[in-house]
Order: sequence, then structure tokens, then C-alpha cells
Amino acid sequence: METDEIDLSRPSAARVYDYYLGGAHNFAVDREMAQQAIRMWPDLPLIMQANRAFLRRAVRHCVAAGVRQFLDLGSGIPTAGNVHEVARAADPGARVVYVDRDPIAVTYSRSILGDDRQTAVVKADLCRPDLVLTRPEVTSLLDFDQPIAVMMVAVLHFVPDSEDLAGIIAGYRDAVAPGSFLVVSHATEAGQPEKAEEHQELYRRTATPMTMRSQEQVAALFDGFDLIDPGVVYLPLWRPESLDEVDEHPERFTGLAAVGRKP
Repeated sequence: METDEIDLSRPSAARVYDYYLGGAHNFAVDREMAQQAIRMWPDLPLIMQANRAFLRRAVRHCVAAGVRQFLDLGSGIPTAGNVHEVARAADPGARVVYVDRDPIAVTYSRSILGDDRQTAVVKADLCRPDLVLTRPEVTSLLDFDQPIAVMMVAVLHFVPDSEDLAGIIAGYRDAVAPGSFLVVSHATEAGQPEKAEEHQELYRRTATPMTMRSQEQVAALFDGFDLIDPGVVYLPLWRPESLDEVDEHPERFTGLAAVGRKP
């Protein structure tokens, strides 16, 4: 591990998320922030679990549509129920590349995945598709002549408005074959604006401040993709597999979910 890259004085979004999901790959500074956030917003663990449930449903949808390759951007730490496990449960031949810029998340990911030759872990910034897509770990494992599911789950709200978010997504869209998918979940202020503002303020303490976006702004990210039904909706409403997954107040989850297909 390159210790000069790691700042243990500040919480990491990837490790805080790991804590919310019940993982063990986090430090005291991450747990302190997560516990403070939960005191402010007791629903947070449920929201993170709903996000992970959406990820699983979206991966299964992509496999059912014939996709066997996944590029998971801003992947964090692949705790239980992550992309490679879900995809391989549907098709053992599925291949996954995980990409994250957090050095601890990358180190843990490599440790968890070991010598699994159907997965790779890349330390890179998703905001540089030109660099991500030319990495040998990516080009050797993924066939860009065949459909790929590009996963941007619970990560784009850490990309500020100062970045060219549309251009970043276009870089990946233009690189993948027709029939590829874009999978997005994104934090929004809709539903609980007061708590959302407090949450954004808390994340300003981290190296990855949060920028929440509206349903219209998230829909605009799918330029060049055909949004599949039901479009951009709250997390529990994206193709739930049972009524148990649908809360009677889905807006309290303050996360939007959508999947698009490249024609």
C-alpha cells in the first residue's frame, strides 16, 4: 500500500459506505462520521441498503439482456453482494473491472478478490475516461466489441458541477458497443431537502464533497442512451422484485435510480 497517498485524518466516502453496509473495511474516522450522519438521519443505513439492492437488480437485468462484462466505476470496496458475485450467480463467465481512486479501497479490493482472473481492480479517477479505458487491466479483460454494463452507482454525486459530467459519461458511452448499458444511482434533495442539506454539509469534511441532483438532471446524464422503464425513479421503485422492497414512502430514500441502453 502506498501510505503517502492515504490520509487517515479524513473520512473516506468508500469506507463510510462500507460501514453503512456492515462491512469491516473502515477506520475510526470513518465510523465516527457515519455514526454522526446516522444520528442526524437514522434512515441512512436503509438508504444504502436500498442502493445496494438496486445494484443487484440492475446487474441481473443486464445479464438477462445478454451482457457478460461490467465496468464498475467508483466501485468502493466490493463487500458482500457486489457486482461480480451477483453477475456470476446468473452467469459464471461474467467479467468485472472495478475502478476507484481511493488507495485503501483499491488495496482492500485486490485483497478480497485475490487471484480471481475474471476480475481486475484499477486505481484511477472515473473522471478521466481516456486514462481508465486504456489501462491494460481494462483492455485485457473487457472486449469493447461486445456490450458492457458501465456502472456508476452512488458515485456521480461526488463529481462536482465544475467537472464536465456530460463529457465524462460521453467518453464511456462512445467507447462501448451498441447494446451496452449505463447504470446510475444518484443522491437527490427531493423528498427530504432539510436532511439532504445537512448531509451535504457533513460530506464537505471529506475529500469527496457531495453534489445532489434533481430527477431532470439525472435523466440528462443518459444522453445517447435509451432509458428503460420505469425511467428515473426513487431507488425502491426501479423494478422491485417483490412488494416487500417497495416502501410506502419511497421519497424518503432520497436516491434516484435509472438504467439506459445504448442503441
